[in-house]
Amino acid sequence: MKDVVFGQYIPGNSLIHKLDPRAKLIFLVIYIVLIFCTFNFYALAIPFCLAILFMLLSKVPVKQYLKSMKMMIFVIIITSVFNLFYGGGKVYFTLGPLSVTEGGINNAIIIVSRIVCLLIVSAALTFTTSPTDLTDAIERLMKPLKVFHIKVHEIAMMMSIALRFVPTLLEETDKIMMAQKSRGANLDDGGLVKRAKALIPVFIPLFVSAFRRAFDLAMAMECRCYNGGKGRTRMKSLHLQKRDYLSTVFFGLVIAGVVLLDIFLPGVVR
Repeated sequence: MKDVVFGQYIPGNSLIHKLDPRAKLIFLVIYIVLIFCTFNFYALAIPFCLAILFMLLSKVPVKQYLKSMKMMIFVIIITSVFNLFYGGGKVYFTLGPLSVTEGGINNAIIIVSRIVCLLIVSAALTFTTSPTDLTDAIERLMKPLKVFHIKVHEIAMMMSIALRFVPTLLEETDKIMMAQKSRGANLDDGGLVKRAKALIPVFIPLFVSAFRRAFDLAMAMECRCYNGGKGRTRMKSLHLQKRDYLSTVFFGLVIAGVVLLDIFLPGVVR
């Protein structure tokens, strides 16, 4: 668990770091919709190359991205195996009532590629955007919801705090597990039920620690006279720069290319 880097911000001076956080959030949402609306390898190749480009431009070590995908390997494997048996076309071999077909293999490749692209781009966002900038971006984008008396600032703050404390809680979990093992607890042997029961002594102090951290954070914010978004000023104001507009144009061309390839070329997933 100590290798999990999801939610971690890595300071840098790359082009991705310098982009406006609002633009990065919008790009991420559009990118997610885009990769799940591609139905052939040609159209999916563009978002895949774009994800690799984001990874390289962020100047974050590749091993950090690999660590961010570490916890999702099991999900990727299970998803790909299930999709092998879903699809038509030429049958390669049969396992009882299930058959692995050409369409199933295409489905598995497409789905796995989508998940990998999603993980890379999501990691690029958290690696290159500080929690403070992320909070400000979410609040600015949700500002129109204030018309409906929705507490936009509080929602953005909660999302940012939750994202910030993911690596902290994972680190705390690892420490508690090591402490329990040093006291003779066996957390690795036995079946699934036995191992789940063995984790109860881990979860109880973890929940206590999480509530203690939440209480300390609330007290610290109250001592600093924090009162939400009303009348709040910002140390750094967000302004769109020339690079943000150029990135928007480039991203628009990518979307156009994916849509055209998806329309005019045959799909392998429907």
